Amino acid sequence: MRVIDSDAHVIETDRTWEFMREEDEAHKPQVLVPRSGGPDEYWLVEGRAFKRTANVGADTSPETREASDIKKRLAHMDEMGVDVHVLYPSFFLTQRTHHADTDYALSRAYNRWLADIWEQGEGRLRWAVIPSLHSMDRAIEELRFGKEHGACAVFMRGIEGDHRLSDPYMFPLYEEAIELDMPICIHAAAGNMQAFELIDRDFGFSKFKLPAVGAFHDLIMQGTPQRFPKLRWGWIEISASWLPYALNDLALRFARQKRDWPGTDVLRENNMWVACQTADDLPYVLAATDDDHIVIGTDYGHNDTASEILALRILRDGGTVPPASVDKILGPNAERLYAL
Repeated sequence: MRVIDSDAHVIETDRTWEFMREEDEAHKPQVLVPRSGGPDEYWLVEGRAFKRTANVGADTSPETREASDIKKRLAHMDEMGVDVHVLYPSFFLTQRTHHADTDYALSRAYNRWLADIWEQGEGRLRWAVIPSLHSMDRAIEELRFGKEHGACAVFMRGIEGDHRLSDPYMFPLYEEAIELDMPICIHAAAGNMQAFELIDRDFGFSKFKLPAVGAFHDLIMQGTPQRFPKLRWGWIEISASWLPYALNDLALRFARQKRDWPGTDVLRENNMWVACQTADDLPYVLAATDDDHIVIGTDYGHNDTASEILALRILRDGGTVPPASVDKILGPNAERLYAL
């Protein structure tokens, strides 16, 4: 059985933007260094400064988390007993620009960088492609590129700019994801710049986690997964303890609308998978759903409430979840989500 880390990260560096086309050079982030000589550096994007190293894990080396030394990253995976990392971005966990051309230049460069990482990764470094959603044609173009170069998922945030994920604007993207056999994976993130600025920067729960939970609830209420029954969905880096609460609320609303509620089969019927953390009460979560649609990630490369470099090993050795369920969570469930 292959062990799959369903939520690992790369930390973007100046090399990320080296994959930008010559005609996109005007959109390249500029490096800012404080006059005070402090340790922090920033990227300047359209007059806005973003800290470069805001969430870096101390239990990884710069070479591994930045994917500048692929052999060293693979060796670290071997040490942890992990066969595959599914890579998600760091810089793009918040919306960086309102402008379509800048957004496309940044996401396109990132996708080429990840394709290069995949080519060196011996099939063990898969990744989530970033669609530039200002233009659906460009977004679909990036999905096709990603599919041809090792991407196994489509990265999305709980709100994308001015769009909910149930918005019909997204439907062409979902149709293309079905054609390419790629899941839509909603990661903890802030996809609306106004909301990001409204909420205090230290209030990460509302900023990063709740938009994804809200998208889960909204998609099921709107029947979007039923409209696209062949499309797979993943919820990444928001733990799984929210599931029983969200499912209970959905059941009540379905009853008020006299709609049939699938009960513990809700994830199965909507083709959805949720990434758990070892801090979750997994027996409680599994009682509300099933053990075929839970995966797990380490948040490799980061240092936040979801980060646990040995999460996969701890799950196996923890003893609170039946071994048969553990085996599903560590490998086969992720294989089905990501079509690995």
